[in-house]
Amino acid sequence: MKYYKKLIGKKCYLSPVNPDDADTFAEWLNDIEVTKYLMVIRNSYTQMREREILEDMARKDHHYFIIDKDLNKLIGIASLHHFNMTNNTCEFGLFIGDKDYWNQGYGEDASRLILDFAFNILNIHNLMLLVFDFNIRAINCYKKIGFKEIGRRREAYRIAGKVFDVVYMDILSSEFESDCIRRYFDEDYESSIKPKKLELADK
Repeated sequence: MKYYKKLIGKKCYLSPVNPDDADTFAEWLNDIEVTKYLMVIRNSYTQMREREILEDMARKDHHYFIIDKDLNKLIGIASLHHFNMTNNTCEFGLFIGDKDYWNQGYGEDASRLILDFAFNILNIHNLMLLVFDFNIRAINCYKKIGFKEIGRRREAYRIAGKVFDVVYMDILSSEFESDCIRRYFDEDYESSIKPKKLELADK
């Protein structure tokens, strides 16, 4: 499968969506271990339906596959959505569908990449996400990046005979430190790619 290196992190890189991976996504989104953390757990996904979804994403901006940098292997997806460019805000979502990559830092690495893109390319100022309160792993990851809890919708998610809070978290551009995009605009980087002057040898 062909992927493109839009942004490169320490463990993974972000690539535009490829609808040819519909079968992989259909497998992930029919796995309750994966979807228990997502809003889509109540849906069923055929390969045809998932291909239509990925084709729609591919026609839009700001949806990216998460690819293992060493193996060029698809492991998840990250996206930016619900833009308000008057106020420079948007929302963020991500999941790692390949369970072999859970708890290894790939979600954090991919999150940092897409936040870097949102803040330093799109000039977003406030970025928000929603997460279920039982998803402790994700909450700890987001806090490590710099997200802060800004509120809860109490007992707003009912499933398996239980009720859970929906946690709202956000981060400001001033609270995020870029380690990817800004280096392309540093003087050291610019000087490193300037062509060197040719010196004529003495006759």
